[in-house]
Amino acid sequence: MDVVLAEDHSLLRDGLTRMLEAHDFHVVEAVDNGPALAAALLKHRPDVAVVDIRLPPTFTDEGLRAAIEARRHIPALPILVLSQYVEQLYARELLGDRRGGVGYLLKDRVSNVAEFIEALRRVAAGGTAMDPEVVARLLGKQQNRLDALTPRELEVLALMAEGRTNAAIAASLFITEKAVGKHSANVFRKLGLGQSEDDNRRVLAVLAYLEGN
Repeated sequence: MDVVLAEDHSLLRDGLTRMLEAHDFHVVEAVDNGPALAAALLKHRPDVAVVDIRLPPTFTDEGLRAAIEARRHIPALPILVLSQYVEQLYARELLGDRRGGVGYLLKDRVSNVAEFIEALRRVAAGGTAMDPEVVARLLGKQQNRLDALTPRELEVLALMAEGRTNAAIAASLFITEKAVGKHSANVFRKLGLGQSEDDNRRVLAVLAYLEGN
């Protein structure tokens, strides 16, 4: 699986490259700035991009901008964003472009190799991988929209937003998959979101809705 990696810190960039290669990913190019990322994505058209938001030259949002711009030429390009902070504006913008797999992980998550690799594979397959802290911030800002949900439904929504399967949600909450399905249906009904068999699209729809898109 081909990966384009964008990270300006050389030690982290090299470490990520070695880790990905050790897990059967092929890093076709690793770059350290926004313009180089844009060029690499268009040149290689990778299976997934791992992108730091803040890259040279201005260290604002070059990474995200380059990735979203690349999606105009490579529809559904899967993007996994890494950041040191929960930057809600960037999370909203990433989720607003609902084509392809998306992920937003804090860099601390990289220390858990198994979780990071699993998240990257999920995003590459068109799924969603949201860091629990990012989810908590997004949900917390929109609490007034969630008043109709029960505490259990809020737990199910947060785990769905992380990209968990129904089986994983059931295991985490010590309930049955049938119960998860019931709670999920209630969540979408109360939020006014249509039913869908595509869990990843439903997750994106929920997060986009909560952020006012």
